Parts: sequence; structure tokens; C-alpha cells
Amino acid sequence: MINETENRFIAYEYKQFKTESRRASFYIDGYANFGWELDRNVMTASKETESARVVPGSQTRITIQLKRDRRILNKAELTRLQRNFEACAAEIDALEKAKTTAATIASLTLGIIGTAFMAGVTFAVTAEPMHVLLCVVLAIPGFLCWILPFFVYKKIRRKQTEKMESLIEAKYDEIYELCEKGSKLLY
Repeated sequence: MINETENRFIAYEYKQFKTESRRASFYIDGYANFGWELDRNVMTASKETESARVVPGSQTRITIQLKRDRRILNKAELTRLQRNFEACAAEIDALEKAKTTAATIASLTLGIIGTAFMAGVTFAVTAEPMHVLLCVVLAIPGFLCWILPFFVYKKIRRKQTEKMESLIEAKYDEIYELCEKGSKLLY
């Protein structure tokens, strides 16, 4: 490809990856510090088609396509920093998911336990003779285990979010340091 401003040949290397649309700007800005730029030559879907598929507030996945000069200075060091950047970004994604994982597991477990109690109620009702006292004894924890998961989920998620936020912030600080080092190698 010939760059019109300098009239010299530039050989590019290309990178393509998928991410959530809400994280696209983060990745584009981050990769720019390692010499990557958006590839404007790639054909994309029309705006009407794209906007029709995107639901506001949804976490749609998009493809980002980047390019950079193959003969960039300090390429080995930039690549090493870029790999560290990618690892930190993956750790941030894992920490974000960890905010809700424990809460989801606890809530589902309570719901399943409640369902087991309600199954016991069903068997107590259909038994000959019907065991009314056993139905009441099993129904109370059954209903509680069906109601409590909502509150348990919110409480555990809040605690996990508080615990994970400091870890996520530390990873972002690490990413910013990597991007700063990469930017200094470029200019």
C-alpha cells in the first residue's frame, strides 16, 4: 500500500478480534499504544442493518479490525507489552464475571433446595393417608428457599463487587502503565 503523504511503500500486518460493543473503545485506544490503528479499508455492514440488530443496553459482540506497519520500530518489545495488555484485559473480563458467579451459584442452589422441599410436599400430599403436618413442615422451607434467592443474589453480588473493584482498578492501572510504555516506544 502506498501512503500518499510520504510516497513510500508500507507493508501492514493485520489483527482481528471480537469483543463486546461496550469494550470496543477501550481496546481501540489500548491497541493504538502498540502501533495498531483501525483498518478503514474493511467493508462493514450498512448503518441501517447494524442499528436494526443492535438492541440498546444489550451486550452485542463486534469485530474490530486493526493494522500496523510491519517494519515498526521496537516491534518485539511492543508485541511483548501488547501480550501483557491482552492478558490484563482478559483478567479484567474474568473479574467482571466473578462479580456475579458466586451470587448466581448460591441463588440457584437455594432454588433447587426449595424445589426439593416442594417435591417432598407433593409426595406428602399424594401419600395414603395424606400427611398434612409433613406438608406444612416441608412447605415453609420450600417457599423460603424460593423467595430468598433474590435477596441472597443481591447481597452476595454487592459484596463480590466491592471486593473485585479494587482488583479491577489495579489491573486498569497496570494496563495504563503498559500503554504508556508502548506509547513511549512509538514516539
